[in-house]
Amino acid sequence: MKVGVIDYGVGNLGSVMRALEELCVAPVLIKHINEMGSCNRLILPGVGNFGTCSALLQQGGWVQALRDDVILNQKPLLGICLGMQLLATTSSESDVHRSSESAFGLNLIPGRVESLEKIGCNLRVPHVGWNSINCLPVGRGIFEKIPNGTDFYFVHGYAFIPENYEHILAITDYGVPVTAAVRRDNVWGVQFHPEKSSRAGAQLLQNFLDA
Repeated sequence: MKVGVIDYGVGNLGSVMRALEELCVAPVLIKHINEMGSCNRLILPGVGNFGTCSALLQQGGWVQALRDDVILNQKPLLGICLGMQLLATTSSESDVHRSSESAFGLNLIPGRVESLEKIGCNLRVPHVGWNSINCLPVGRGIFEKIPNGTDFYFVHGYAFIPENYEHILAITDYGVPVTAAVRRDNVWGVQFHPEKSSRAGAQLLQNFLDA
């Protein structure tokens, strides 16, 4: 199996690569859209600002290439942290040059991304640290062999709100219910960092590889 980790200019790619190597997978760092075709699965990491990352995806031709590979070729894709949010349609988190506009995502899982404060969170933002997840009864999927209540490591100030509630796989409680994982067909996303979440994170990555 060949797993491609997409390098579009941001993301903690080293830790993702190491986590995959520990699962006896030889990950490939994908720096150009032409390199995606040889991969069996794709991982989209992301850190920082949604608007900035969205612009980088557009500039590199990633948006259409990813949509073609994932939708037409049915290639499995996992978005991690901001990478999950980039699966959405729009986000209210734009970069400094587009502060009054919405930023656009890949629209692979229709929905919007809003700040934790806007959805009612009154705890410290960003949400940084370990928090437990609760899987919803839509099928465990990438949470196989991971009990409800397991802690994962989160770092985020925004939350993904899917249009279709059935696309939510798991939630976490951070003053308000927050989407922790999503799925639509062959596209998955997790708000937390599995590569920083010890054995549970390794199990989730293995489940994605086995899906």
